[in-house]
Amino acid sequence: MPVSCCRLARGAAGRLLVVVLVCLASSLDARAGDLPERLSDEAFWALSTRLSEPDGVFRSDTLSSNELHYPDVLDRLTAAVPPGGVYLGVGPEQNFSYIAAVRPQVAFITDVRRGNLHVHLMYKAIFELSADRLEFLSRLFTKPRPPGLTPDSPIADIMTAFGTTETSTRQVFDSNLREILAHLTVTRELPLESRDLDAIADVYASFYWFGPAISYASTSSDSGRRNRMPEYDALMTATDSLGVPRSYLASASAFAVVKDLHARNLIVPVVGDFGGPHALRAVGDWVRERDAVVSVFYLSNVEQYLRQQGTWTAFCGNVASLPLAPWGRFVRSQAGGGGFRMRVDDIAADVAACAAPSERDGLPSGAPARP
Repeated sequence: MPVSCCRLARGAAGRLLVVVLVCLASSLDARAGDLPERLSDEAFWALSTRLSEPDGVFRSDTLSSNELHYPDVLDRLTAAVPPGGVYLGVGPEQNFSYIAAVRPQVAFITDVRRGNLHVHLMYKAIFELSADRLEFLSRLFTKPRPPGLTPDSPIADIMTAFGTTETSTRQVFDSNLREILAHLTVTRELPLESRDLDAIADVYASFYWFGPAISYASTSSDSGRRNRMPEYDALMTATDSLGVPRSYLASASAFAVVKDLHARNLIVPVVGDFGGPHALRAVGDWVRERDAVVSVFYLSNVEQYLRQQGTWTAFCGNVASLPLAPWGRFVRSQAGGGGFRMRVDDIAADVAACAAPSERDGLPSGAPARP
């Protein structure tokens, strides 16, 4: 608490609560630090490149999330975390729904595969080229805008309409793809290599072929696995316990939050391993240099794989090195009946556990349980 606040707090008891609340609010605002209002195109790409590690591998292309129950934790998350600060995440589009809910000032989405960077660059272009949700989905799936919808139509109606609308011709796909790549390389002047452009084209082609039925396992040869995964339309229409849709496409306002951050180059894709030596620590250094804090870290179930490859302890050390908000929260997924279930945990408590191994298994008590 600032010194001036402490002095003011010596007044009458009736004034004390007001003063404390005002001081707390100013302290929270102060931890926003010197985060930029926007990044130039050059700074955006330089930052993504500087923070990144070499390309890694994973068993799936992960073009779409497989976590249908993400709305279950959004109220708990927004109750604990004030808007602002820095969001860290992993994977594809599910990050947009968390970002729309918690409204960070800057977001870094770090994934071991460069393919995830390609997914997010495709999304970046489509967000920036599209005025509203209908135009966005029309581009994403290469389908004409269905008649009878408005920018404020319910998401269930929107997804149903796109699901029954015939996909446009390959010529339309080619035209859309040229527009996406030109936006990235000409408008934004990102110095993408030919391998990056080809990879973005492959990602976009998957959304063309599978449409709103695309899923986490659409490109898998295992038909049983494909059938177990929620499709994109189900993810976008997923509801919380009150039956309210909570995806980034659930409302025009949620869409606008993500679109605005993209327009200001403040959703930065990073290639890196959570247990690796560079990416997370470099993100933390960037945040710390601006006197800001990490408020949300969406992990999915990455810790399971870190444990399997023996790098969970390194990950825990990486998290401990971050400038963390006192109110910071992890968002995790756990396999269970009916698919992955989500949970929200206090980051500070888990980081403290890094230095206090549990007696149960000799590892930090925040570690995932053994299978």
